Amino acid sequence: MKNKNKAVWGARFNNPTSKIFEKIGASIDIDKRLFEEDIFGSIVHAKMLVKQKIINKKIGEKIIYGLKKIRGEIKKNKFNFNKKYEDIHLNIEKRLFEIIGENAGYLHIARSRNDQVITDFKLWIKKASAEVIKNINDLMRSFLKKSESNIHTIMPGFTHLKNAQPISFAHYLLAYIEMFKRDKKRFSSNINYIDECPLGVGALAGTSYKIDRNFTSKKLGFKKPTNNSIDSVSDRDFALDFLSSASICAMHISRFAEELIIWNSDIFKLIKLDDKMLTGSSIMPQKKNPDPAELIRGRAGKNFGSLQAMLTTMKGLPLSYYKDMQEDKALVFNSYDTLLESIIITNELVKSLKANRERMLSLSNEGYTTSTDFADYLVQNNNLSFREAYKISAKLVNYAEKKKKKLNELSFNEVKRMKNDLNKNVMKIFNVINSVNIKTSYGGTSTKNIKKMISKLKKELK
Repeated sequence: MKNKNKAVWGARFNNPTSKIFEKIGASIDIDKRLFEEDIFGSIVHAKMLVKQKIINKKIGEKIIYGLKKIRGEIKKNKFNFNKKYEDIHLNIEKRLFEIIGENAGYLHIARSRNDQVITDFKLWIKKASAEVIKNINDLMRSFLKKSESNIHTIMPGFTHLKNAQPISFAHYLLAYIEMFKRDKKRFSSNINYIDECPLGVGALAGTSYKIDRNFTSKKLGFKKPTNNSIDSVSDRDFALDFLSSASICAMHISRFAEELIIWNSDIFKLIKLDDKMLTGSSIMPQKKNPDPAELIRGRAGKNFGSLQAMLTTMKGLPLSYYKDMQEDKALVFNSYDTLLESIIITNELVKSLKANRERMLSLSNEGYTTSTDFADYLVQNNNLSFREAYKISAKLVNYAEKKKKKLNELSFNEVKRMKNDLNKNVMKIFNVINSVNIKTSYGGTSTKNIKKMISKLKKELK
């Protein structure tokens, strides 16, 4: 009986694959992004086979020649990706047969698509993580530059979106640098965790060929081979680590975007954005909308969705490999593209924003933001417990509210009514600039602290 199945694995099958399954089973439109990694891995694998005398040198040279030729064709957009051959691995293998003939069949000795794909994917994620780190560094430098020009810009710090205490705008900006430093650490840690090479474990059980996995690992840039063949082909933790890190970073970006949107509003007017980071309305001529900030806020949901989808895909899979795992690359690629674009747009937003210094200073005096300073003053100068001082400060706030005055608008006599043994120097407390500069504890908002932190970060981000 003539075999009707033309797939590379079709020797076992009597009938061709269902057309609808061919359509959903093919991943070439997605995983062709892995061509560099796939060819690199195949070249190293061929070299290892030659080194171990599993194939002869002549065959190895032909294989490597063909692979390099294919790489050149892909880079020049002269390669025909065909869904009939399912994925990047079989597309390259098919073309290799066309270039060098039957010698191409030796390349798949001592490996499976299972270990091949995970090796390619790990190599790609290592490269992608490094690119994310590079762009995070660029973003942090922009935040640092903006901080340096706003050390003396006073704004209200918020809790519950209510005026809380005066802070330096630079201090606020530096807070995001701390977030992005953690993001950078997560991606760096992922590169370290991923640094074990699965190539050579085969489908799931290893191989009887006398291969050298240490050689392969070293040549591919991994620290060492993976320890367990079953875990090697079933592991997608590294993809989850990437998706998790991307989601957290996207969340940080979304928080920043949200604040820009609020602060750029006609109600707050704390910042201004350059026209290149705004759009207009089709009906309202006066509108300048912060669409880029809104888009990156919304796109964070795509990163979260990819992480959740991957967790859901993996949660019920017994060991070892299943076709379900094919969904991993689309999720990771999408998350990477989304995050990288968001980081780049955020960088542009940071560069374009300008603080409305007068408005920030004015709003700092709203909401009785120095009332905690008054309580602290009473503790330090009038031998009171904090709870006693808190009550007196709250009483002063109630008085000011009743009189429709800000705390810095009260006279000394009015303040003294709260406690008659007060010294006149208490009035300095209600100056928001003084309020900022007395916060000298490590990590606080004082100008002195900020200058030290900026100096430190400049060295770190060189």
